[in-house]
Amino acid sequence: MTSQVSSPAEHTDGTVVGEQRKPGGAKDVRRLDRVIIRFAGDSGDGMQLTGDRFTSETASFGNDLSTLPNFPAEIRAPAGTLPGVSSFQLHFADHDILTPGDAPNVLVAMNPAALKANVGDLPRGAEIIVNTDEFTKRALQKVGYDTDPLQDGSLDGYNLHPVPLTTLTVEALKEFALSRKEAERSKNMFALGLLSWMYHRPTEGTEKFLKSKFAKKPDIAEANIAAFRAGWNFGETTEDFAVSYEVAPAAKAFPVGTYRNISGNLALAYGLVTASQQADLPLFLGSYPITPASDILHELSKHKNFGVRTFQAEDEIAGIGAALGAAFGGSLAVTTTSGPGVALKSETIALAVSLELPLLVVDIQRGGPSTGLPTKTEQADLLQAMFGRNGEAPVPVVAPQTPADCFDAALEAARIALTYRTPVMLLSDGYLANGSEPWRIPDLDELPDLRVQFASGPNHTLADGTEVFWPYKRDPKTLARPWAIPGTPGLEHRIGGIEKQDGTGNISYDPANHDFMVRTRQAKVDGIEVPDIEVDDPHGARTLVLGWGSTYGPITAAVRRLRAAGESIAQAHLRHLNPFPRNLGKVLQQYDKVVVPEMNLGQLATLIRAKYLVDAHSYNQVNGMPFKAEQLATALKEAIDD
Repeated sequence: MTSQVSSPAEHTDGTVVGEQRKPGGAKDVRRLDRVIIRFAGDSGDGMQLTGDRFTSETASFGNDLSTLPNFPAEIRAPAGTLPGVSSFQLHFADHDILTPGDAPNVLVAMNPAALKANVGDLPRGAEIIVNTDEFTKRALQKVGYDTDPLQDGSLDGYNLHPVPLTTLTVEALKEFALSRKEAERSKNMFALGLLSWMYHRPTEGTEKFLKSKFAKKPDIAEANIAAFRAGWNFGETTEDFAVSYEVAPAAKAFPVGTYRNISGNLALAYGLVTASQQADLPLFLGSYPITPASDILHELSKHKNFGVRTFQAEDEIAGIGAALGAAFGGSLAVTTTSGPGVALKSETIALAVSLELPLLVVDIQRGGPSTGLPTKTEQADLLQAMFGRNGEAPVPVVAPQTPADCFDAALEAARIALTYRTPVMLLSDGYLANGSEPWRIPDLDELPDLRVQFASGPNHTLADGTEVFWPYKRDPKTLARPWAIPGTPGLEHRIGGIEKQDGTGNISYDPANHDFMVRTRQAKVDGIEVPDIEVDDPHGARTLVLGWGSTYGPITAAVRRLRAAGESIAQAHLRHLNPFPRNLGKVLQQYDKVVVPEMNLGQLATLIRAKYLVDAHSYNQVNGMPFKAEQLATALKEAIDD
């Protein structure tokens, strides 16, 4: 069969770059450079699983991708209601991308609530696939529809595809000994099959996954596979879908290497395991389950073969207490939590500051205050990480910028903790934790050497010539104290929260000694070696946009848009928030205007203004969702023109 390719169209948000027309009445195949798909439905409709499987097949195909899962905090929110809508957005492309996308090109809506909750995000001309079986009078009234939007013309600006997903799924599974309710549960697989046909996604991985997932229930596995294949065949045969789409692999977007799709929490867990191996230390996690950090506990519990020990404690305080005890015993110690848990752990973090032991405190930030928005994202724990302890208790702070970067951030946090004998705060967030992207698996020779030397004998000679061990005698370069493992003969020493005497570690209430120890602990953190901040400024701009953490993707996408439109703007992004890079002050002074976008009310901007006396301008959002690139581009354009 031959094909003829038309002249490529311009690269717009429509993303059409070419079209193949097949002879003999076969369906057309259009080539796109990128697509944004959002699966949306009830919390029980399996939208997260559907999105995850589509993502996995897209990753195996070789596209660059970025995802945004979005779901309620309730285990099972009220069926058919707006608060109960769960969605999964996937942006995939044949080139390098940075965000899950601003507006979906395709919405799969499993019920009226899903349509109403998401239709406002769609651009005109977007594809909408709806499960017509759920558009009953009662379901429409439940979400405030006075008339059926599928019939009243309100969706005329979109390419609407009404599909009776439930009916088709039940019909496809009638040969299986399943009740109607059991058969209906597979409608998400029918939808996945249809979308897999539309976008030429591989199918083998999903079928293998279903066989594995339901290995103990082979009849359920076969039913789901049958529904998946039925969805594919429906797309191939129905006249309603006259066109399918191809998005070529992103061959030029990635350096040579072996890649896999990875979420932020999974990358962080792998980073922690890798850090323990590179340090030649057992990894201990003391944790209490909390959204959105629990996946790290779940993942690390699978890796006992790497010397990982996980302890699910009865509460947050017990979790960090056990971790600090493990640090005292010579482990690479970690505790994972979110903002409410950090508040409970604050006294023990301060104890770790006083004891000067390595401890990783992983905070997967979420919307607050208090319980707040457990499943939504935010960057509002920065000031808590900096100052949320009694007394002068400085703690280094590190923040990853993408899901895959969580791996490297974990290694960096471990380097600082082990080298400088200090607790370290690692600030990820829900957007990074649950989002995913391709990750190049590093070669072993690329990984840092994190091995440490434990104290093995006396390190100080008294005036009378006696050799003794002083637990607070410091390395002159790092100001780190020795790490002495309990039970080592001759290295017995006191620990506890009361102030120590310099050198000996004896309890001391001497004012001058306390002043010295406070300043020394601060100097140790201030002296941590971190790389200089790099500035992307190809055109000598007057305006700098400065970000940290997960705002990297939206900021970079916005900067690209502005530069493509002929604007001049510089960009810099912080990984190290305490201490700041040495050159940061000099960099900030080079620009007339500094704009700091944050998913809080201006916490980094407050620190920047206080430390460097720079009139940093905040651009803030606290709605539980990441920035959109277009939104940031508009704000930055206004800053440039102001």
